Amino acid sequence: MSAENVELIRSIQPGPEADLVALFADAGAARQVDVLASLLDPGFECAMHLFPGAPPTAYSGLDGLRACGRDWLAPWASYRTEIDKLIDAGESVVAIVRDYGRREQSGAEVEMRAAAAYTVQGGRIARAEFYANRAEALASVGLAE
Repeated sequence: MSAENVELIRSIQPGPEADLVALFADAGAARQVDVLASLLDPGFECAMHLFPGAPPTAYSGLDGLRACGRDWLAPWASYRTEIDKLIDAGESVVAIVRDYGRREQSGAEVEMRAAAAYTVQGGRIARAEFYANRAEALASVGLAE
């Protein structure tokens, strides 16, 4: 089942050219998030881990996923992500990513190395945890960097 889990997570990742700010801000494009509803467990939860040791910000359901995206993207004028690799961890999949963001005032794009840990149960995504620190994401599923 874990190969299917990896493919499920690969299928929900936006392409490297997709501007996530536009995706979450535009009402028409935001409907694309609704497509995920069939892939999410009814008890879906997500969390943002922004600072090591700090409690995560938690969200629930599809509306929670939208809110999580809007909260993360609020300070950015544009934001895109590229997958470095997907790691099969049994019931979990870790997405190791490079994120690129540009704030309105600076004009310069910055690169961040981040990760997300997804828990898949019964072929649906039960939990998504977004980490600014890759080592923390790996540790959350029992892996070392």
